[in-house]
Amino acid sequence: MMNPLPRPGSLAEHWILDPEVVFLNHGSYGATPKAVLDTQTEIRRKIEAEPLRFFDRHYLHELDLARRDLAHFLGADENNLVFACNATTGVNTVLNALRLDQGDELLVTDHEYNACRNAVEKVAAAAGAVVVVAPIPFPLTGDDEVVESILERVTKKTRLLLVDHVTSQTGVVLPVRRLVVEMAAREVDVLVDGAHAPGMLELDLETLGAAFYVGNCHKWMCAPKGAAFLYVREDHHDLVRPLVISHGANASTARRSRFRLEHDWTGTRDPSGWLAVRAAIRVMEGMLPGGWDEIRRHNRRLALEGRKIVCDALAIEEPCPEAMIGSLASMPLPDGKASTSEGPFSIDPLQNRLLDEWRIEVPVIGWPSHPRRLLRISSQLYNSRDQYLYLAQALTDAPL
Repeated sequence: MMNPLPRPGSLAEHWILDPEVVFLNHGSYGATPKAVLDTQTEIRRKIEAEPLRFFDRHYLHELDLARRDLAHFLGADENNLVFACNATTGVNTVLNALRLDQGDELLVTDHEYNACRNAVEKVAAAAGAVVVVAPIPFPLTGDDEVVESILERVTKKTRLLLVDHVTSQTGVVLPVRRLVVEMAAREVDVLVDGAHAPGMLELDLETLGAAFYVGNCHKWMCAPKGAAFLYVREDHHDLVRPLVISHGANASTARRSRFRLEHDWTGTRDPSGWLAVRAAIRVMEGMLPGGWDEIRRHNRRLALEGRKIVCDALAIEEPCPEAMIGSLASMPLPDGKASTSEGPFSIDPLQNRLLDEWRIEVPVIGWPSHPRRLLRISSQLYNSRDQYLYLAQALTDAPL
């Protein structure tokens, strides 16, 4: 007989998550509050009531309002910010804009998200460039290990560093500010893959100073799926054009920059996710008295507490300092069976067993590759301490 499920967080009523699942995987795709979904539905109704009126007369204005609020949230100049479908699209947009010569080097870490690493490999192969990989240990002791490994691999041929702000598999907050400063001193641009950062970490993109920054709004900001952004520093606007060229390429720039014209319209699509970002910022901010600052503190505390509970249950050391944790935390598991992995779309048998037998949805990640594995927990306002205790019980009782 299945054990009774633990109670979720006190704010879980704001989401439509299945109450029969202990959902500890906000980090993969996010989850959108009901009020934000309602706003998105109203935007779609407005579009469909008179599509031509919306797209030809109102769309750009509505997009500018959403961009203004997002820019304020990110500490960005709105002129440097455009919307994207997801962070991977933003990474591809920047990589495909690079002017690479044979032998140029693109620098990444071995914690880079698989999809974006694939994009780097594709662009490098097309140009005859070289992908240089800086290894970062996990477990690790602190920021210095990250910075030293990356800087050791910078050469006169390095053209770009692609680095996660928060690593997807290992759930580590990397020292991107230090890296941007160090790379600038070496005249190397930095593309920050901030897929997990908005809503998890306090951001000030203008102060950060990276040439490029991409991020998802559908994860920790809890906007609808398909809402993300690309930030491009002003001196690189002419370099970065969208993957799809459309009407903005020859539209008048009397009222709007070419950068915004090209990226704001790449063809007909459903823009409701982008336009609902304003609602996501407002709705989430109102859930706790201290707004977004309190949300970030709450989620981080819960992630650290959940990590300690799981590490104690597994009798392992916490694999990185608390200072390197946001709202994600990964922990090493005993090795699985190498034959169980069929690539990035496969699910580890333990992950399936936790769902089938315990109703827990939590990712078990092959990293750096099977049979080595990590378990990654997330924390959002709908989660609770009791859910991590329940996970710890499952991990103790279930064969790993």
